[in-house]
Amino acid sequence: MLIAVDFDGTIVRDKYPEIGREIPFATDTLKMLMNEGHRLVLWTVRRGPTLEAAIEWCRQRGVEFYAVNKSFPGEDETEPDHHYSRKPKVDIFIDDRNVGGLPDWGTIYQMIHERRSYADVLLSGDGGYSQRKRKWWQF
Repeated sequence: MLIAVDFDGTIVRDKYPEIGREIPFATDTLKMLMNEGHRLVLWTVRRGPTLEAAIEWCRQRGVEFYAVNKSFPGEDETEPDHHYSRKPKVDIFIDDRNVGGLPDWGTIYQMIHERRSYADVLLSGDGGYSQRKRKWWQF
């Protein structure tokens, strides 16, 4: 799958233009997805030096992107016949501005790995995990 991922508020806590602390398990999950053959696209409002800092921050943690703020390497929005759209041409978009907010990275991984929708995870009542957790009030 081609997966677009936002940076601020999604991979790291939002502290733009600085880089916030990593959201737990974000880079570990992204590396697992890369190892499974998924291609990652960094899709962010960052430009120039702040964008380069974000790319380098990810690279230092083992996350390499297929493309950055483009749907594929070499995409050229200045081509005269290209009818360029800023909307990413991807299968999935992971973003903290998502309706319902950003699920934890374990749930995100499970949704992608098992091809489950967020609704399936929420309706399953198991928090997205195959093995049901015991409720504290159950004996």
